Amino acid sequence: MRTSFLDIRQFSPVLSEKGTVTVALADDHALIRNGLAGLINSFDGYRVVFQAGNGQDCIDALKPGIIPDLVLMDINMPKKDGYDTTLWFKQHYPDIRVLALSMYDNENAIIRMLKCGARGYVLKDAEPADLKRAMDDIMQKGFYYSDLVTGHLIHTMQKLELGPENKASINLSDRETHFLQLICSEFTYKEIADKMFVSPRTVDGYRDALFEKLQIKTRVGLVIYAIKNNIVDLNKKE
Repeated sequence: MRTSFLDIRQFSPVLSEKGTVTVALADDHALIRNGLAGLINSFDGYRVVFQAGNGQDCIDALKPGIIPDLVLMDINMPKKDGYDTTLWFKQHYPDIRVLALSMYDNENAIIRMLKCGARGYVLKDAEPADLKRAMDDIMQKGFYYSDLVTGHLIHTMQKLELGPENKASINLSDRETHFLQLICSEFTYKEIADKMFVSPRTVDGYRDALFEKLQIKTRVGLVIYAIKNNIVDLNKKE
């Protein structure tokens, strides 16, 4: 009988290797999983401990002694997609770091995966060296920043660790706070305008004012600011 993930017992011995980062793969394409497994096992200090064909099987594969340090997570999968699975890991296994590995390069997918708890985002057509760099950065620094996740996002993530006193000094209005909450969704700017009962031009004004006020230049940067400052609830599902 065909199973949706490989027999995890064949990988279990590597868990005792000191300094080895254990990796799980969640992707519904077997050829991609197998190719990734071979590539990652060739990286010094990394070892794949199991593969899963969807998010639910990835969760079910977790067992005492077989808890990966890092999960490479596809987005579009049956049973449980990458968004829901990443959020589940954040809620139940926050120490497991998730790297989104997807064909989607659109802003909404990036925002949603980061909101769900992904530590980085890499396209499937990336070079092996870029994948290795992403994995290294996530394990060593906590996050991976690429051209998809701009330098201004880095500034937001690393520099804007604001306490209550700093948040207050920024003086966000209630409308700006509401706008930030909506910007963390998949709504377009026009849809956000409809939900706020204002014109698209007014929403553009909120966005531009926040860009200036927070020294951020992208929607992704605004999302990360909102996440880091608890303006949105990370554990709330859309």
